[in-house]
Amino acid sequence: MDTKHCAVDGWVDAIPAPGANGTATFDLVVRPADADTVAKDAPDTVVACTSGDSRITRELLTGIQPGDLVRVTGTLVQPPAPGEPARLTIDVLEVLDTGAIPVLREMVMDRYGDYCVIFDADTGAVPVFTAQGQWVGLADNPDAIATLIDIHERVNGGDA
Repeated sequence: MDTKHCAVDGWVDAIPAPGANGTATFDLVVRPADADTVAKDAPDTVVACTSGDSRITRELLTGIQPGDLVRVTGTLVQPPAPGEPARLTIDVLEVLDTGAIPVLREMVMDRYGDYCVIFDADTGAVPVFTAQGQWVGLADNPDAIATLIDIHERVNGGDA
């Protein structure tokens, strides 16, 4: 099995979850370093992260929210099969930037490239923001998100 010690910057995709034996797990969304040169619809990379360090686990379970930009350092294990995420056991967690929008536990935040959306089970409307926290608009439903983002990019010259 191929392993490598590395540091990775990315956004926390969902609320970190407690794991077995005092661990915490979460998915980290990583944009390519050359994001400006890849196609807009190129998928982000997802790295499955785990920590057994009690200090890091506590921070993950109580202080980290979806949308937070973090740097994690640890041992990366390549996926066992194509299409599965790489796995990173983290030894160091550093918060580089907090998500601009506090997310309640009953809501789900998702990223669409340079945009963030918040799904709330109590309403069909979906608030859309840039990753920097600028208000874009309210999509009537999840199917209208792409249209709202396209309009925003046309009005703003492609800048999120």
